[in-house]
Amino acid sequence: MVGNNVSHSNRKTKRKFLPNLMVKKFYIPEEDNYITLKISASALRTINKKGISACLKDARTKGFIK
Repeated sequence: MVGNNVSHSNRKTKRKFLPNLMVKKFYIPEEDNYITLKISASALRTINKKGISACLKDARTKGFIK
């Protein structure tokens, strides 16, 4: 997304709204190995809530992972 930075004097300059991405390493006990994912903060909250195995299963059924 794009928008404006608005200063105190009401000048407007263009800016970008970037997603909050981070690189995280997860252990998968079923496969007995680690995977590295580049995920957003909201995806990390979802993984903490549902578990990494359930999220990987959903991603495979939706076609995000082969």
